Amino acid sequence: MIIGMYVHQHWPYNHPYAARTWTLDDWRGYIGGLQKLGYNTIMIWPMLETMPNPLTPSDRLYLERLARVIDLLHDEFGMTVWLTLCPNVAADDAQAAKASFEKRHFFYCDQRLNPADPAAMQAMMAHRRSLLEPLAKIDAVAIIDSDPGGYAGSTNAEFVALLAEHRRMLDQLRPGIELVYWMHVGWQAYGDFYKTGRFRWGTEEEHAEMLEALKALDPHPWGIAAGDLGNASARAARLGLGEKLISFSYGRIEGEPSFPFTNFGDDNAYVGGKQATARGVMGNAQTHCVQLPNTFAFARGASGRPIQQEDFVSFADDLIPGLGPAIVQAWQALAGKDAKTMRRAAVELEALPDKSLAPGRLGGLLFGSPRRFIIDLVMQLRLKAAFETLRAEAGAGQPTQEALREFGRAFKTWQGQHGYENACWWPELNETLRLLDIPDINTLLDSQWRIDSAPPPDWPASGYDFTHKALFDTESYTPRLIAALEKASE
Repeated sequence: MIIGMYVHQHWPYNHPYAARTWTLDDWRGYIGGLQKLGYNTIMIWPMLETMPNPLTPSDRLYLERLARVIDLLHDEFGMTVWLTLCPNVAADDAQAAKASFEKRHFFYCDQRLNPADPAAMQAMMAHRRSLLEPLAKIDAVAIIDSDPGGYAGSTNAEFVALLAEHRRMLDQLRPGIELVYWMHVGWQAYGDFYKTGRFRWGTEEEHAEMLEALKALDPHPWGIAAGDLGNASARAARLGLGEKLISFSYGRIEGEPSFPFTNFGDDNAYVGGKQATARGVMGNAQTHCVQLPNTFAFARGASGRPIQQEDFVSFADDLIPGLGPAIVQAWQALAGKDAKTMRRAAVELEALPDKSLAPGRLGGLLFGSPRRFIIDLVMQLRLKAAFETLRAEAGAGQPTQEALREFGRAFKTWQGQHGYENACWWPELNETLRLLDIPDINTLLDSQWRIDSAPPPDWPASGYDFTHKALFDTESYTPRLIAALEKASE
């Protein structure tokens, strides 16, 4: 049974937080840790869609490194390797060439190609094949039916034809590579989003039509990955496709895009792992070195084992022997609302001597630095403590400038550590900032587009231009929030 981890690489930020920056040793340590937890499959988004023609030196180096990672996964760990591709996204060559692979923003250099344009599809497939040639040892390629692919007004029939083109290309690359249909929003629904600027989920009829068309096409070998397991299981079973279905429990370990912060204290990841089909389950994370407790919980759920407080302590002790209780107490404090407890935990962790920070059995998950892992916890504890203080004061109608200043400093410190710049979706943050009623912050909050919101009146009229502007602007939201907080605290 598959127990998989999706290594999402959309955002450019610092090492080792962004998977784009990982060295071969980073990969070896992380994969080794995952394998000990029970994972046996890795799916990687290699961001081929951002690579220009001709390639930059950084793109060539990345492809060479990824080929070695695939060999590493196969030869040293005996694991299965998937890649994922966007169905019809290609790079704007001139824009993509302006940045290295590690620093390139996806929505600064992407373009959507019309699946009904034979010349555009031929050029895209030729470039993709050239990029995949050094990666031909992969076991599967998953292609999503939506974000960030799609085209205004495109039909399911065009998407099936696009999948058929990928099947032919993979057969030429190396026979036996599985094609996985990643069933998410729905191709026609996302096409409508690009047409109107209004989001909707695909209907039951649209999803059923896609599965029926794929069954008729039979792009052997092929599979299905779907997150809405209840409906997906019923659809697949009705068509005799149940054995092809893998559960993709998306967002259970970590949502995306999200401001890097360790998730702990609920059963979301554990329950997501338990939603495996007979074929297995895939989880996903954005900032892998930060989401260790949920990575552990997901694997426990997928393997059918229980999870209690003592299991988390044992897991943390396998990260850094002797510190299991202290690490779990820090995770619990982060999940709570007691600012004093958070500050006390931060002081205790920061005072730990280097001699107590030797990596343990799962030390590969620490990416070579137990101290960095501890300091990350310290920074998060201080940030959450500052936030809870500000939230309490704002909720009582008595926010102080010192509380705002402390939060702004702690926020900037943690963001400076990881460097993430995209959307900052943090529970209760926007509501708390609204209570401050500071013009610069209000203006920024008003500009933060949500997928279920209507286009503002002064934005582009076409659905695609509207959505692309929203996604483009979101790439720099967090630095703009930091600037607004600094200005407000002055």
